[in-house]
Amino acid sequence: QVQLVESGGGLVQAGGSLRLSCAASGRTSSSYNMGWFRQAPGKEREFVAAVSWTGGNLYTDSVKGRFTISRDSAKNTVYLQMNSLKPEDTALYYCAATRPRVAVARRSDAYDYWGQGTQVTVSS
Repeated sequence: QVQLVESGGGLVQAGGSLRLSCAASGRTSSSYNMGWFRQAPGKEREFVAAVSWTGGNLYTDSVKGRFTISRDSAKNTVYLQMNSLKPEDTALYYCAATRPRVAVARRSDAYDYWGQGTQVTVSS
């Protein structure tokens, strides 16, 4: 089992920045893909970004050039640096991890472990 705990959410004005962190514990491994998803009120959960265990990154189009995902394997932590935030980025952000050594994906059902989420609110 892998436990994931997110932190770093908060209230920020449009144009501002936040850095989310996701600390993994338990049966951690650098062979997991790690992803960030978000869910706004009344909307479905959507993919935001992922970092592959082989080193590649994926982003949804709406955050490309603004968000950066990274991982520190020594600390078992993945980060999401969010710049130029917009009100439409407001959501509950979730960290997720796949099983080891599988292909990185954008689908939420490809992820086996989930955190509880951290709220990001961007005011206009």
